[in-house]
Amino acid sequence: MLTLKLIKEETERVVKGLQKKHFPNAQEAIDKAIELDKERRDAQTRLDAILAESKKYAAQIGLLMKQGKKQEAEQAKEEVAKLKAESNTLQGKMKDAEQTLITHLCTIPNIPNEDVPEGASADDNVVVKEGGVIPQLPEDALPHWELAKKYNLIDFDLGAKVTGAGFPFYIGKMARFQRALEAFFLEEARKSGYLEVQPPYLVNRDSGYGTGQLPDKEGQMYHCEVDDLYLIPTAEVPVTNIFRDVILDEKDLPIKRCAYSGCFRREAGAYGKDVRGLNRLHEFDKVEIVRIDTPEHSYESLKEMLDHVESLLIKLELPYHILKLCGGDMSFTSAICYDFEVWSAAQKRWLEVSSTSNFESYQANRLKCRYRRTADKKTELCHTLNGSALALPRIVAAILENNQTPEGIRVPKALVPYCGFEYINDKNFE
Repeated sequence: MLTLKLIKEETERVVKGLQKKHFPNAQEAIDKAIELDKERRDAQTRLDAILAESKKYAAQIGLLMKQGKKQEAEQAKEEVAKLKAESNTLQGKMKDAEQTLITHLCTIPNIPNEDVPEGASADDNVVVKEGGVIPQLPEDALPHWELAKKYNLIDFDLGAKVTGAGFPFYIGKMARFQRALEAFFLEEARKSGYLEVQPPYLVNRDSGYGTGQLPDKEGQMYHCEVDDLYLIPTAEVPVTNIFRDVILDEKDLPIKRCAYSGCFRREAGAYGKDVRGLNRLHEFDKVEIVRIDTPEHSYESLKEMLDHVESLLIKLELPYHILKLCGGDMSFTSAICYDFEVWSAAQKRWLEVSSTSNFESYQANRLKCRYRRTADKKTELCHTLNGSALALPRIVAAILENNQTPEGIRVPKALVPYCGFEYINDKNFE
């Protein structure tokens, strides 16, 4: 969440940033935050005065008793009792005011970085880079869901029978191919200096709150109500929460972590062509990269992360472009976000395969993730970043469609050492 210091000291910039993100009633939301903070501080000031007065009376009582002024001492005790009652009332009001303020701050999104372009929707996103060669397929080229059926690679109907729509079974070579992609992504992350962790797939409410999924995206997460645990929508949630309530040393930054995990998303309301085949699933696999950094270096970290994701797409021989998201198409928590999309040749459309974001101090403020500066030992909020590197379903869809040949589906050279075969076809099926 936004810090009160930022809101109060740079009110105009915050309001303009929220308006750039098309957040409704931005000025009113910020005015309310400032007013709630004033109420909390006024209560604190009154409470401090009462405690000081109580301390003064307490000192007088002992002296009056020694002097034999019992009646005056009793009057002083009565005043202390009144002050204590008022103090208890004020403490309750302060607690309520604090919670009201935090709840309100949680409804205000992060403000975008100045480099974020203006715009209201995905149509206004800006292509900042393109790469790869778009393949020219014959007219009878098949979409990936037909290729999956032709080579018996993915069974969508069986998944629907066992669980429901959006939970496919991967079979034989495709199961191996999925495993090869996971290993390839993790190995490339290791080579880039990321320490691999294997996180739990369930997180508690505090973790969901810390990275901003709660309360903003509660309806999109699978909730285990009895234990009040949530299935993770991405490994970003458990990995970033490693550093919740932690003070790091500046010399140890940037911290780089990566993780493979299953991801679970309800995707409520999703329908149409965008959900066909692997285009949109409720459960899928992904490798995530996460960084914790200083404010001064976090945008250099973001550049390195973008270079890393791009290198994966180059090695997979996939045509891609990189989009800088406009203010109106950004997530609730990000300060800047770049999407990577790959070309799906049979569907003739771009498929998003990665979002790479810098949240600046927004997540860190919720997480209470700080670092101690080397120079003066003061603590400051960290900057947090994360990116998909990469999500498997649409990568698989693009590889299947773009590489279909009369001999079968050609496997990108970078993956052959990981999966052990050069083509996915009917020959030597296993």
